Formats: sequence, C-alpha cells, structure tokens
Amino acid sequence: MKITGYEVFQVPPRWLFLKINTDEVISGWGEPVIEGRAETVKAAVKELMEYLIGKDPSRIEDHWNTMYRSGFYRGGPILMSAIAGIDQALWDIKGKLYNAPVYELMGGAARDSIRVYSWIGGDRPSDVGHAAKEVVEAGFTAVKMNGTEELQYIDSYEKIDQTVERIAAVREAVGPYVGIGIDFHGRVHKPMAKILAKELEPYRPMFIEEPVLPENNEDLREIARSTSIPIATGERMFSRWDYKSLLAEGFVDIIQPDLSHAGGITECKKILSMAEAYDIAAAPHCPLGPIALAACLQVDATCHNAFIQEQSLGIHYNVGSDLLDYIVDKDVFKYEDGYVNIPNGPGLGIEVNEELVRKLAKDGHNWRNPVWRHKDGSIAEW
Repeated sequence: MKITGYEVFQVPPRWLFLKINTDEVISGWGEPVIEGRAETVKAAVKELMEYLIGKDPSRIEDHWNTMYRSGFYRGGPILMSAIAGIDQALWDIKGKLYNAPVYELMGGAARDSIRVYSWIGGDRPSDVGHAAKEVVEAGFTAVKMNGTEELQYIDSYEKIDQTVERIAAVREAVGPYVGIGIDFHGRVHKPMAKILAKELEPYRPMFIEEPVLPENNEDLREIARSTSIPIATGERMFSRWDYKSLLAEGFVDIIQPDLSHAGGITECKKILSMAEAYDIAAAPHCPLGPIALAACLQVDATCHNAFIQEQSLGIHYNVGSDLLDYIVDKDVFKYEDGYVNIPNGPGLGIEVNEELVRKLAKDGHNWRNPVWRHKDGSIAEW
C-alpha cells in the first residue's frame, strides 16, 4: 500500500480535518489543529506530507520520526499538531487495513469504557450552578468549568470571593460527590494561584487545571505545597521531552496531553506510559472534534492511568456545529451514567460524514480566541 495524496478541510466551529488517501481505496482521518491557528497548521501539514507521498502508511513509527527528527527545528504547537493529525490518520488507515480498532494494534484494551466530563459555563462563567445541575441530570458524573476571569499578578480578594462563590454554587447544585474540575486556564499567576487553591479546598474539587502557565511550571512546587487539591496540567505541552522534567519533579497529579497537539496517538501513548511510571494520572485534553476524541479514546483504552476524558459536546465554542455533526453513527459517542464506551470499529472506530465535511469546508472558519485586556490596558491572559 502507498500513500497517494491527502486533503485538508477547515470546518466550523474551529476545526481542521485531514484525509490521507492510499492506492488501495483505504483512507484515514486525522484532526491536526491549533485552535485559532488552523491556516498555520494547514501549511505545516502540507510541508510534512511531502515526506510521505508514495510511502507505505503502515510504517508509523518511522514516519513519526521522519517528521519530527528530519527537521532541524522541531517541537512546538504548530509542528506537533501537524504531526498529530497525520499520525491519527495513519493509525486509522492501519486499523482499517487489519479490520481492527487502533487499541488492538497497541496491545489490546485495558478497559471497556472511560468516564467523561461535561463543560459548563463559558469563558466568563456565570449561572454555573444551574448549568451543572442540568448536565448531572443528563447523566454526567463530572463537570469542568473556567474558574476565573482575567487576574493580574496581584489582584483583589473580591475576585477571589467571586470565584469561590461560583464553585460553591456548583457544589451546592450537584451534591458532595460529583467531580468538579476547575480550569485556571493559565489566567492566574503564582501569587493568586496559591490563594485560590487554598480557598477552594473546602469544595473538594476533582482537580485544578493549569494553575499557572506551562512556562512557569516550576511554580507548581510552591502551589502543590499549599494545597491538597490534585493539580492537572499539560494541554500546552507538546512532546515527551516537554513532559520529562514535569514528571520527574513530582508536583503534578494529572497530565493532560492533547492528541491533536502533542504528536498524536504515537506520542501521547508514550507520554501516558511515562506518567504511569511516576504514579501520575491522565485526563487527555480534547475540546475539539470527533476525530480527536476518537483518537483519545483509542489511547485511553490502552493506558491504565487514564481516568477521565474531556469531550466537547455542548461546549461554548461549538456554535453552529457540534461534536456529533460530522460522524455518521452518533451512538459511537453515546454517554451513559457518565461513561462512554471505547469505539471498537476499524481504525479510530468512527465513520466521518465526508459529504457534510466537504459542504461545510466551503465556508470554513476563521476562529480566533478573544483578546482580553486589564483595566489598565495591559494584555490579560485568556
């Protein structure tokens, strides 16, 4: 079998889909994207695919190393996201070739299903208690929300109190045992993160996420010493080499690599296995589309330390198009009692609605994240 070509589709709300074709009528799908930089990743996909045309798609490890190591400059969000989507599509092809789900090609499943959580609120969360109650009534056993709006390095206790009030409202609405993930979204700097972590302890969160930006991961040492809440991070880390020091230092409890950002199935399987050796849990990041989610679930199936999976159904970014719109069998991602079964169809286990993809790609999207500023006019972290 040889790779004969590829197509890239920029589809709403903010996604990029890749289809790789072969000379044996088998094709594979991937989702290479950095939210807000779809055109840039598309250009990187074009450059990287030059290595693969005419090659055997089943040599995935060799292709991964070619794409990663053959460029003198490597790593980072754009190149690793491009590699990620290509890698997903290659695994999809290989699974279809052997008529087996990807997880069977990686040693078989360690689980049949995995817990999922639902997003509530928005970029500036409000009425979260009511929203949390709705998703729990729909069957979810865990929710995640943005904890704060923008915060200065040193900010007011009024904003601390507002954050605590929101979390208190969610805990009151859902009861004592529903999981609550609180995403600091890198909006918080170390001085305020320490205060927030301590103030939120009475509400027993499932985790706090990205309490500081990943470029400040050394601050996790001090934050971890100030709280008993599990600390999660990793959505803006892109390879096992990015994770190496984080794991070794031991101040994170949950890693969150993104299967569309961190080198795809091949790399994230290795990252999760590295974390397992340090007794660290995994909750792969995935506020993206169905191809990315299917790839996550294939890796989750094989990793003992994966404990919960992010998914984007109903997330505030999915305006106009949502998670299930682009797949033929929507029951593949049927959530029951807070869990989803691992897809067991060939490859990634989903059938993409190619007709709809082609139709909506004609309009595409130009999604950008908002630009926030503090009251003094300086740029705020979004």
